[in-house]
Amino acid sequence: MSKKNYVSYTTLPGAMIAFGAVLSLSGCQVGPKYHPPAPPTVTAPAYKESSVNFQDTDGWKVASPQDAMLRGKWWEIFHEPELNALEEQVNINNQNIKQSFENFMSARAQIAEARSQYWPTVTVNPGWSRSKTSGNLTNSTQANAGRTGSIWTFPLEVSWEPDFWGKIRNQVHEEQYAAQVSAADLENERLIEQASLAQYYFEIRGQDALEGILNDTVDADQKALALTETLYHSGVDNYISVVQARSALESAKASAVNLGVARAQYEHAIATLIGKPATDFTIPVRPLLAVAPAIPIGMPSHLLERRPDIAAAERTLAEANATIGIGYGAFFPSVTLAAQGGYESSSLAHAFDWPSRLWSIGPSASQTVFNGGLYRAELNQYSATYNADIASYRQTVLTAFQQVEDYLAAVRIYADQIKQQEQAVKSAQESLDLELVRYKTGVDPYIDVVTAQTTVLSDRQALATVHVDQMTAAVQLVEALGGGWDVSQLPTPGQVSQKAGKADYRMQK
Repeated sequence: MSKKNYVSYTTLPGAMIAFGAVLSLSGCQVGPKYHPPAPPTVTAPAYKESSVNFQDTDGWKVASPQDAMLRGKWWEIFHEPELNALEEQVNINNQNIKQSFENFMSARAQIAEARSQYWPTVTVNPGWSRSKTSGNLTNSTQANAGRTGSIWTFPLEVSWEPDFWGKIRNQVHEEQYAAQVSAADLENERLIEQASLAQYYFEIRGQDALEGILNDTVDADQKALALTETLYHSGVDNYISVVQARSALESAKASAVNLGVARAQYEHAIATLIGKPATDFTIPVRPLLAVAPAIPIGMPSHLLERRPDIAAAERTLAEANATIGIGYGAFFPSVTLAAQGGYESSSLAHAFDWPSRLWSIGPSASQTVFNGGLYRAELNQYSATYNADIASYRQTVLTAFQQVEDYLAAVRIYADQIKQQEQAVKSAQESLDLELVRYKTGVDPYIDVVTAQTTVLSDRQALATVHVDQMTAAVQLVEALGGGWDVSQLPTPGQVSQKAGKADYRMQK
C-alpha cells in the first residue's frame, strides 16, 4: 500500500471522530447535580460522656486537649510491643483485608470499562471467499454468470456513539463513586480486623491473669489442706474440715483447667486474623491487667470526617445520584456515527490497488417511542434508592455518635468499678487473714475459712474481668472514633481512575 492510500483511509474515521467531538462539546449532561446531604446537627462542643461531670474524679480521663485526634497506628497508644507486632501482621496477611482490597481493585477496573465508551470501536475483519454463480442466469444483470471467482476483503469499520446527554459521563462518575465506596469499605474492614485483634489480645492477657489468680488459690488451698490434715491427725479438728479443704482445692483446680478453653479460642482467633494456621501459632502466657490510657477523642464535629463507614455511606449517595443521571439519559435519543473503509478485490495481487478501495459513512439515531413507562419506572426506582441511601447515611452518623458515647461511658464507669473492686479485694483478703487466725485458735470452724477464701477468689476474678472489660471498651472506643483514619485519606475520583500500579493509593500504609 502506498503512503498516499494509507493516509487517505486513516483520515476517514479521524474526521468522523473530530466531527462527533465538536457535537459532544455542545451537548449537555442531564440529571440532578449532587450535593452532599446535611448530617444530623451536633451543637455540643464536646461529647456528653466526656463532660466535666466526671473530669474532677480520680478515674479515667480523656486526653487533653479534647480536639486532639488519633493518628496512624492507633494501637501504639496501649504501649504493648507484642500487640504492635501482631497488628503489623494483620495489615499484611489478613485475608479479609486482602479480599476487600481486591474488591477495590475490581471497582477501579470498572471505571476503565465505563471510560472505554468515550472512544470509538474499531473492527478489522479480513476475509477470503471463493464461489461459483449459476450459469442459467442469462436474463440476470449479474456479471460473469456461471463463473468461478475469489474475493479478498480487508475492511476497517469504525463506530462511535458521542456522549451528547452525559449518559457515559454519569456512568463513569457512578463507577468512580463506587470505587470510593469500595476504598472506604476497605478501610472499615481494616479497622474492624485491627480492633478485633486488640480485643482478643487483651482477652488473652485477662485469661492469663485469671489463671495466675487460680494458681495462687490452688497453692493457698493446698497449704490449707495440709493444715487441716495436721490438725485432724493431732486431734484438734474433725475430719469434716479436711473434706471441706479438699473440696475447695479440687474446685480451684477445675476452674483453672476450664480457663484454657477461652484462652485457646482467643489464640486461634488471633492466628486467623494474622493469616496463620491456628496449629502453628502460639502466644506465650503473660498475665496482664492493664489500665486504659487517656484516649484523644477529638470534637463531635470531627467524627464525620474520621469514620470510614460514614465516608462509604456518603459516597454511596453520590453513586446513587449519578445513577439517576443515567436514568434521565435514557429519555434522549442515541446517535451513532459509523464509517467503513478498506479494499476488496478478486485477486490478492491487486487487493491494495487504488481502484480496489471502498468506503461508506453515515450517522444513525434511535429513540424509543413507547416501552410501557419502563424508563419512568426505572427513574422512580433510582430516586427511591437515593432517598433510602440518605436515610442510611443519617442512620450511620447517628449510630457513630451512639457508639462513641457508649464506649466513653463504659471506659469511665469501668475505671470507677476497678477502684471499688480493688477495695473489695483488699477487704476480702483482710477478712480471710483474720478468719485463718480464728480457725487456727479453734474459735471458728473451717467452713468459715472456706467462705472467706471463696469471697477473695470471687473478688479477685471480678477485678481481673473488669480490667479486661475496660481495655476492650477502650479498643471499641478507638474503633468508634475511626481509629487513625480521616476522610483526607480517601482516594479522589481522579486517583481511583488511574491505571492499576500507578495510583498513589495503596493497600498497605
